[in-house]
Amino acid sequence: MKLIVNVDGGARGNPGPAAIGIVIRDGEGNVLQDLAETIGQASNNVAEYQALIRGVEMAIELGGDELDIRGDSELVVKQMLGQYKVKHPDMKPLHTRAKELLGGVGSWSISHVRREQNAEADALVNQALDAAS
Repeated sequence: MKLIVNVDGGARGNPGPAAIGIVIRDGEGNVLQDLAETIGQASNNVAEYQALIRGVEMAIELGGDELDIRGDSELVVKQMLGQYKVKHPDMKPLHTRAKELLGGVGSWSISHVRREQNAEADALVNQALDAAS
C-alpha cells in the first residue's frame, strides 16, 4: 500500500524541549493517522530524525510498503539520500536506524519540502510543545 508520510521535528532552545509531528495519508490524500508527541530534550536535527523514524514505524504498522516521505529538514533528507555525510555523533545511530527500517520497506522515496508544504506536521510539533509547557 502506498502511503504519504509527512514528518517534522522541532526544539525550543536547540537543544531544548523537543517534539515530533507526523501525518500519514493514503494514496488519495486521506489522513489515516497522525501524531503529536514530545520527546524530551533534543536538538532540532535529532527531533527531525526521531520524527522520520517514528513516521516510518507507523507507516509499516499501517501496512505501507511504498512510502513517499516528505520533510522540511534539508539536512536529514540529503543525509538519507547520501548527498550529505552524517558527521554528528548524536545523529549517526538515528540515521542508521532510519536506514534499517527503510530497508524492510518495498520501496521508498524521501523529498525535501518547504515548511508551508509540511504545515500539518509542523502544527503537530507546536501543539505537542505547547501542551507540555
